[in-house]
Amino acid sequence: MTRPTHEVEYEQMLLSRHSLLRNKGGRRKGGLMDHSAYVLLSRVRVQGPMSIGELSDAFGLDASTLNRQTAAAMRAGLVERIPDPSGGMARKFRITDEGARTLDAEREGIVDSLERVMTHWSDEDISGFAAYLRRFNTDIERLAGRPWPRP
Repeated sequence: MTRPTHEVEYEQMLLSRHSLLRNKGGRRKGGLMDHSAYVLLSRVRVQGPMSIGELSDAFGLDASTLNRQTAAAMRAGLVERIPDPSGGMARKFRITDEGARTLDAEREGIVDSLERVMTHWSDEDISGFAAYLRRFNTDIERLAGRPWPRP
C-alpha cells in the first residue's frame, strides 16, 4: 500500500515548479525582489534587527551566502546596517522604510496571484489549507530546530 506521503511529495514537487509565484531568476513575474530577499526581509521584519550570525542560525545558511544576500539587499536600499541596539559588538541589519514598502508591495502581488488561483475556493477551504500549511511548516521547523516567528 502506498502511503499518502507519496502524494504529498509529488504535489509538493509540482508546487515548486510553478512559475506563477516565481520565475527562473527567483523573482515573481512582475515582482519587485527575488525570493531570497523576500524571505530575508520577512524574517527581519518579524524578528527585528539581526546579525549575520543570527541570520545564519535562523536560515541554516553559511555566513558567505548571507553576506551576499544582505549586500544585495543593502545595495537595493531594502536593509541597512546598524549598531546592535542591545549594545553588542556585532552590527545588525534592519529593514528600511523602502524595504518595508517594497516588501508590502511584493506580498500584495503574491496575495493577488493566490487570489487568482483560489478564486473558486471558499473562505473555509482557504483557511483550512492555510492551517495545514502552517502545521506542515511548523513541523519542519521543529525537526530542523529553527522555528520561524509568525506575526
